[in-house]
Amino acid sequence: MSDRINTPPAVGKTINRLRKEKHLTLDQLAAVCGVSKSMLSQIERNETNPTLATVWRLAEALGETIDDIVRGDEPGHSLTVVGGASVPVLNDSKGHYSLKVLGPASLVNDTEWYELALKPGGVMTSSPHTARTTEHLTVLEGELEVTAGPESERVRKGETARYTADQPHEIRNVAKSESRALLMVLMGKQI
Repeated sequence: MSDRINTPPAVGKTINRLRKEKHLTLDQLAAVCGVSKSMLSQIERNETNPTLATVWRLAEALGETIDDIVRGDEPGHSLTVVGGASVPVLNDSKGHYSLKVLGPASLVNDTEWYELALKPGGVMTSSPHTARTTEHLTVLEGELEVTAGPESERVRKGETARYTADQPHEIRNVAKSESRALLMVLMGKQI
């Protein structure tokens, strides 16, 4: 039987436990992580869910990983289904695209994967990633144009583009409707 996660994880209990294990007061933890004492208190009481940036600050201050904080005290499972409402979505400030973060936080800086949705004419431009990073883009709907350094190629539904991402690169929707794709980023790994 699977463990279906339909609500955002309540990290408050874990933060409270870790803070007490390290013999820190709310004031001390607030000073170390840069989150206000009142916000920490609300998080610990599960009155609010912290942003990813806040969880990162808390993880750094407590010497833990983001995954450990989010997973909390729950026993491990061999199968976990994460509900759609629990998946973080990163939206472009210009409204050109959105990225659903499909990979677990524990793999950040190693392997990341996303569902990319680009509006017609939308562009996602990226600066170079770390050396030897590659991206793998599989188009699910529509048609995209991938530019990696001086090269550009069109990628149609069902096709996959593999390219080095340690150089400037961009993904452009050349279709007349929204295009969707799976994007995998392998940090520091050759194609």
